[in-house]
Parts: sequence; structure tokens; C-alpha cells
Amino acid sequence: MKTLCLMRHAKSGWDDPSLADHDRPLTERGVEAAGLVGRHLKHRGIHPDLVLCSTAKRAADTLALVLEALGRDATVKHDRGLYLAGAPALLEALRAAPDSVGTLMLVGHNPDMHHLTQHLAGFGDPKVLRAVAEKFPTGGCAILTFETTRWRDVSPGQGHLVEFVRPRLLA
Repeated sequence: MKTLCLMRHAKSGWDDPSLADHDRPLTERGVEAAGLVGRHLKHRGIHPDLVLCSTAKRAADTLALVLEALGRDATVKHDRGLYLAGAPALLEALRAAPDSVGTLMLVGHNPDMHHLTQHLAGFGDPKVLRAVAEKFPTGGCAILTFETTRWRDVSPGQGHLVEFVRPRLLA
């Protein structure tokens, strides 16, 4: 079985109009949310073996805070190609993960995280599926499992949406 965590970066700011979108930092609320999600994942016993992360500052900073809260290291690959790449490109990136990885985390952006989660989640609690369909908020993290031993076999509709973590519900 494979576990996939799809996380949208935490809340970022637009306070400095001179910054490029790629360079926007987290807000205070975003910093708090990332820590909450990391602590929740730790409590649930979810520890990624590999993290694929967008190179955008807000995504990298979110990941750093989540890993700090987990209190554990993971292999991290920052990839500019994950920055607003679209759900099909993210699916190809996760399918390329080594089969030795049991739990994979992907940290990126919307609408990509929202679309990919909906594309992969074929079943789960109807309430949780509806929540994902409605909105994928900043700092949100969808946890899916797949009955496969190979990442390349992850297919649309085959994922079990186990949980949809939203920071505002953790506070």
C-alpha cells in the first residue's frame, strides 16, 4: 500500500508588490497553520519518506515548518517544475517516485492540488469527498492511500481519501 499526502502551501502574503509571485512569504497565519498540520500528521503517525516540493518560497517554507513539527527528517526534492505545473504534471512526478517510498508528500499550489486530489480520489467518506470538492484551502492536506506497491500504477479514481486536513479545523 502507498500513502500520498497532497498539501497546498499555507497562507502567503501579498504585502510587498515588488515581489514576484514565486517569492511571496508566508503570513503569520500561514506559519501557524503549517505547524498545526505538521503536528496533526505526527499525531496520526504519518511521516513522509520522500517530499516533492515546489520551489516557491511559500511552499518551501510550509514544508520546513511541517517537517519541524513532525520532528523527523525526510528526503526532500525541490522542483521548479512543480510550480503551477498542472495536475497532470504532478501526477507524472509522483508516478516517478521510487517504489521503496511508502509515504510520499507533494507540496504545491492550487488549483493543482485541488484538481489532483479530485482526480485521484475514487472513494472515501462522502462528507470528506464533498469537503474536497468544495474547496482546497491554503494549508490543506489530503491524505490518500492506494492498493499498489508501485507509484507508477497510481491511477485516477483509485485512491481512498482517508482524511482532508484543514488548518482552521485544527486550531
